[in-house]
Amino acid sequence: MKWLFPNNPTAALSAKLGVTVVGMFVFAVWIMPPLYDAFCEVTGLNGKTGGRYEATDSGIDTSRTIKVQFVSTNNEGMPWEFKPAVRTVTVHPGEQKRIDYLARNPTDKDMVGQAIPSLVPFKATNYFHKTECFCFEQQPLEAGASAELPMFFIVDRDIPKHINTITLSYTLFDVTDRFGDDHNDLASLKQ
Repeated sequence: MKWLFPNNPTAALSAKLGVTVVGMFVFAVWIMPPLYDAFCEVTGLNGKTGGRYEATDSGIDTSRTIKVQFVSTNNEGMPWEFKPAVRTVTVHPGEQKRIDYLARNPTDKDMVGQAIPSLVPFKATNYFHKTECFCFEQQPLEAGASAELPMFFIVDRDIPKHINTITLSYTLFDVTDRFGDDHNDLASLKQ
């Protein structure tokens, strides 16, 4: 940048800093999120679980069991009561299992929640498959209402032998503000 401002080192430094700031902004907003998602998908880091899984009948491995633990938390500002109906189950790899989560909206207004999953150990991510899950869609609850939210899963038969325990954690977020004051959008989610 000295060639642009040969007699003014302050202007040259300011121009370099401005270009650096713009470059950092572009990297953080447009380049980093897809790189992070690709990195997490490849390595299983952050325990991101995939979307809906189509089950195939490959049999059940009754020679071993996997302990699956369920954890739930609410994001800051989410007033719902949200918890798994059971904290732990034992499954055979290849066996489909249903678990219900219980949600209650204790407020005096209709709200919409979205559950985001995370799984540990990270190496189990590719072997834990949800065939149906409340986390695939946003969950509307009227004021004072309660709901059972089902989740069906299968632990893959090919899960490594050293993995004996999996912990699935959901964080529940309030996404009501995405619907604004348009109650028609909120009503369409209930159908």
